Amino acid sequence: MPAGVTWGQYISFSVAAMVSMLMGSQVVHLYYKPLQDLNKYIDKELKNFPDNIQIKIKEELKEEGVLK
Repeated sequence: MPAGVTWGQYISFSVAAMVSMLMGSQVVHLYYKPLQDLNKYIDKELKNFPDNIQIKIKEELKEEGVLK
């Protein structure tokens, strides 16, 4: 193992790092709610495209499940 660390220490550190990473991402999604206004941002950016391209992109996003 790297730096003379035992398997137990290596595994426990890896598990602790994974758990803290998952908990941190969950806190971000619960506190900041980054995907809540995704549709507004998509609509705002689509206004920069011509109408026929807007329709095509919206259809593709609906097929992929991004837009409802």
